[in-house]
Amino acid sequence: MIDIKVPAVGESISEVTLVKWLKQAGAYVNRDEVIAELESEKATFEVNAEQAGILNQIGKEGDTLKIGDVVAQIDETAAKPSSNGGTAAVETVPEVKVATAPAAAPAAQAPVTSIPNDIKATPVAAAIISDKKIDAGSITPSGAGGKILKNDVLEALAHPGRTPGKELFTRAEKREKMSNLRKTVSRRLVEAKNTTAMLTTFNEVDMSAIMALRAKYKDKFKEKHGVNLGFMSFFTKATCYALQEWPAVNAYIDGDEIVYHDYCDISIAVSAPKGLVVPVIRNAESLSMADIEKKVIELATKARDNKLSMEEMQGGTFTITNGGVFGSLMSTPIINIPQSAILGMHKIEERPVVVGGQIVVRQMMYLAVSYDHRIIDGRESVSFLVRIKELLENPDQLLFGKDPVKALLEL
Repeated sequence: MIDIKVPAVGESISEVTLVKWLKQAGAYVNRDEVIAELESEKATFEVNAEQAGILNQIGKEGDTLKIGDVVAQIDETAAKPSSNGGTAAVETVPEVKVATAPAAAPAAQAPVTSIPNDIKATPVAAAIISDKKIDAGSITPSGAGGKILKNDVLEALAHPGRTPGKELFTRAEKREKMSNLRKTVSRRLVEAKNTTAMLTTFNEVDMSAIMALRAKYKDKFKEKHGVNLGFMSFFTKATCYALQEWPAVNAYIDGDEIVYHDYCDISIAVSAPKGLVVPVIRNAESLSMADIEKKVIELATKARDNKLSMEEMQGGTFTITNGGVFGSLMSTPIINIPQSAILGMHKIEERPVVVGGQIVVRQMMYLAVSYDHRIIDGRESVSFLVRIKELLENPDQLLFGKDPVKALLEL
């Protein structure tokens, strides 16, 4: 038997949680095949089989394990089962009798074009969904493998606006153990509130110029670089210029010293399935718009799939968070310690504003910067946010960080 132990994943991490077994007990696994998923206080990572053999599970899902604990054993002396030695199980769906006239078209020919590719449904259920134009995502499936059956669709039609099968006026409760990641997020947020002199300054930015620029160049940008032209690249570029003009916003306190950074490692807050994670775009000040967009997609995808490494979530100097994707109009972001400031983006909304003495409708966004007043003064925080506003409202300045004409005239 070979012991598979919990690996060391960081100097400050002493325990992890066994989130999920990816291979069943007694299954034959190949060398380096992923067998389990573990979660530390900072990230989720996988455990691989060190040798081929039969898997013996030691830990249970939900268990808290210490670094070095045995999570599984592998019997490397076991013979690999023959590939044709058994019969694969066939997933079946209970037959649903449909009261239709003999001349009716077969259910298998029912149109299913309105069903998304990731939604599985029986032919009869698909036909009803298509005919009644029901949102398939709102239907609770009861079939094998998460397949939607006819009765699921009929239940949704009979009880619109509520989850099928859910008891009315229920007062049930349930308790769940907090994950290591959620406990860490909770601890760090409380620490940020208790150890920093946090204040927030607000402003608003007219996004009309960026909206027009994106509408004009988004297709060419996608064709040239293979990624969409999003908002994050504009905000990251503007933030990097502002950080270099106001270095205290890009610094943090370490004991009785202030650590300044000549580079901008921008952390981006991402809502992952298991909680908030903050991966880092390294040297964002040196990246092009396309490079930033590619990095954002890469990190966001890894966060969604719980594939972020420890290195990818450490060492940021400033954070950008976008509550606007969830519909937030205005909020107060909380500092990501040990950093000293965080920029909050919000929902873009048409609002009446006064331009040149006239009331016009513009695409407006509220911005917020929360900062540690121990290191950043009010003048610096306000000036920093105003600089971001200026750059976003005049995106042509993002090339040089200043007005092109003034750059030409060296003003």
